[in-house]
Amino acid sequence: MLTLDLLRHGELVGGVRYRGTVDDPLTPNGRLQMERVWRHIADEIDIIVASPLARCAEPARAWAEARRIPYLLEPRLRELAYGDWEGLTAEQIEARWPGMLQRWRDDPSGMCPPGGERPEALQARIMEWWRSVTERFEDGRLLVVAHSGSLRMLLAIILQAPIATTRRLHMPYACWSRVGYSAGHAPWLEFFNRTP
Repeated sequence: MLTLDLLRHGELVGGVRYRGTVDDPLTPNGRLQMERVWRHIADEIDIIVASPLARCAEPARAWAEARRIPYLLEPRLRELAYGDWEGLTAEQIEARWPGMLQRWRDDPSGMCPPGGERPEALQARIMEWWRSVTERFEDGRLLVVAHSGSLRMLLAIILQAPIATTRRLHMPYACWSRVGYSAGHAPWLEFFNRTP
């Protein structure tokens, strides 16, 4: 059986914003949030897979080196590219594009932040990554360190839910979820949004 522990990065410098590819660093509290989860599961993890953005990659690399386990950077796990929204707060987006953010929050299907990435593109790359994982690993325990957008999309794929579902899954900083998979069977969500 294959187990994936999913960990969203911790709190970031600059507060709550639509970051996408903007790579703001973790706050000291954000690092501590992630460390709490890591300490709880460290001895069980066989390999760490992380988004290449520093807020995910840096703690993942440090953990892998400390435990002497394999560590992979996976570009397909990067956050949705928010284009012109990147670095902006919800209030700033609303001021520049009235009503668009609320439509996005209700159902982003078929929409695209100006200059950004469609959720269908995120879905395609996460689905491609998920297939590669299930083909490459029959068993073991993977820690996946990534972003709210990419992790919510992975859960929607696993649950065979529409893209709109991603906007209904709240994932706070450094939340931890677990997915199981056994060849020949449908994957399952073991738990969602835990903190140790």
